[in-house]
Amino acid sequence: MRLRVPPPLVGWLAAPAVRLLAVSWRIRTVDEGRWRPLYQVGRAHVFLLWHEALLPLLWQHRRQGIAIVVSEARDGQYLADFALSLGYRAVRGSSTRGAARALLGAVRELEGGRSVAFTPDGPQGPRRELKPGVVAAAQRAGAVVVPIHAEADRCWRLHSWDRFMIPKPGARVTIRYGRTFEVAGGEQGLARGIGEAAARLEEIAGTVG
Repeated sequence: MRLRVPPPLVGWLAAPAVRLLAVSWRIRTVDEGRWRPLYQVGRAHVFLLWHEALLPLLWQHRRQGIAIVVSEARDGQYLADFALSLGYRAVRGSSTRGAARALLGAVRELEGGRSVAFTPDGPQGPRRELKPGVVAAAQRAGAVVVPIHAEADRCWRLHSWDRFMIPKPGARVTIRYGRTFEVAGGEQGLARGIGEAAARLEEIAGTVG
């Protein structure tokens, strides 16, 4: 029998532990100037990140009013509860469940001048395989795409489809900001945008390891 743990209980137990862990990380940023001006002028943008790097990036960008697209599955509820506790806004849906609703919600957030974070290989993979919803949302809203990635010198890796990364206590965490870009209109613009998204993530995250 599989035990179904209520999301509020998971959040109550896990969130304080994650916060204690996160405050011990030594974070440095690389090329933050590629993103910072967008934030300072309030320009809507899309953070593009692989699912495995989500935890330290959630911590780094907490309390900035960013909307995060989370799965409608039970595991997505755990993530949503933790992200909300850090000041994020939740847009529900994923590439496998509620995709149209997620895209519409993300576009509304962007058109309202807010920013959205996408994990284009989530919620179930394959690992580092980019799905086009993030690029389509940026195109429809005229938002800037900001690739972002995190690495740690010491971490745990879960035995999950994405090899989810949890930096260990006191780990040095490096956050890299990729070259930003905008998505041109039309089908050709979307196709080029998808190619650019994959290439620019590879520039800062490398290939699957």
